[in-house]
Amino acid sequence: MDYVKLGTTGLEVSALCLGCMSYGEPTRGGHPWTLPEQDSAPFLHRALDAGVTFFDTANAYSNGSSEEILGSVLLRNVRRDEVVIATKVFNRMRPGPNGAGLSRQAVLTEVDNSLRRLGTDYIDLYQIHRWDPATPIEETLQALHDVVAAGKVRYLGASSMWAWQFAKALHLQDQHGWHRFVSMQDHYNLLYREEEREMLPLCVDEGIGVIPWSPLARGKLTRDWDATTDRAETDEFGKTLYRDSDAAIVEAVGRVAQRRGVPRAQVALAWVARNPVVTAPIVGATKPHHLDDALAAMELRLTDEEVAELEAPYEPHEVAGF
Repeated sequence: MDYVKLGTTGLEVSALCLGCMSYGEPTRGGHPWTLPEQDSAPFLHRALDAGVTFFDTANAYSNGSSEEILGSVLLRNVRRDEVVIATKVFNRMRPGPNGAGLSRQAVLTEVDNSLRRLGTDYIDLYQIHRWDPATPIEETLQALHDVVAAGKVRYLGASSMWAWQFAKALHLQDQHGWHRFVSMQDHYNLLYREEEREMLPLCVDEGIGVIPWSPLARGKLTRDWDATTDRAETDEFGKTLYRDSDAAIVEAVGRVAQRRGVPRAQVALAWVARNPVVTAPIVGATKPHHLDDALAAMELRLTDEEVAELEAPYEPHEVAGF
C-alpha cells in the first residue's frame, strides 16, 4: 500500500480509502443492503491487513450505526493513531428543529455524538456532507474552527458542492484565520466527469486533497449495463446519477478489462486513481472480491491508448450528486 499526503497537509493516508456506508445495522437506516457488525468486521480486518489506514463514514449512515461499527472494530484491532477516521455532518439525525444542517447548534451537537459512537476522543477528518443553504456559511465555518480548536477534530473537509461555494468558504476561512478545509469529497468517475470543469482545477490551485466518492459509479462500471443488485433496486439517490447513454462507457471498460484479463472494477478504479489530483478514491466492499479488486487497481497502470478509449464515449452531464 502506498501512503500519500492529504492535500498540502502533513497527514499521511493510504492511497485507498475504505468507505463504510455499507456497514450498519439494516434495521436502523432504511437500507436493507447494509451489513451488521459481524458481517462488516471481516472487510475492515482485511483492509487493515492490506495496509489501508483511511476509513470514511458519516453520522447519518444507518442512523449512526456505521460509526459505531467502524469505531468498535478498528479500535479493538489497532492503536488509535494508526488509522485516519473521517466522518461527516449535515444530514438529518432526528426529527424536529436542529436535527439536521450545519448550524452552530447542529455542528457542536453532532461532533460530540459522532465521537461517542466512534468511541474516540478525536476525529481525524470532519467533513460537511453537503452545503447548507439555510445557514450562513460564516456560522458553519466558525463552528468548525471551534471544534478543531477544542481538540475534537484534527482536520476539516467538505463534500459535493458548487466550485464557487467551495471557493467562497476557503476565502472566508483565510480572511478570518479559521482552520481551513483540506479535502474535497466529490462525485467523480468515468460516468461522471463534470468535476473536471471547475472543482478539480480549484482543488489543484488551493492544494486541496481529493477523495472521490462512488469511483465505480455505484457499481455500474463493474457489470453489464442492464444487470442489477439489491442495492441498485432500492437506492433512489443512485437512480438520479446516471443515464442510459453511459452504457457506451461501460462497454469500453469491458473491452479494456477483457484485453487485460482483469475485472472491470480494476480498470474503472485505476482510471480514477491515475489522475494526479486524486489523493485516495473511496471504495465500498460488501463481497471479498470488492476489496481485492480495489487493492489490485492501485497497481494497474493504464496506457494512454486505453485511457483515450475509456474517455471517448463521454458526453456532458447535468450536475448530479448534490
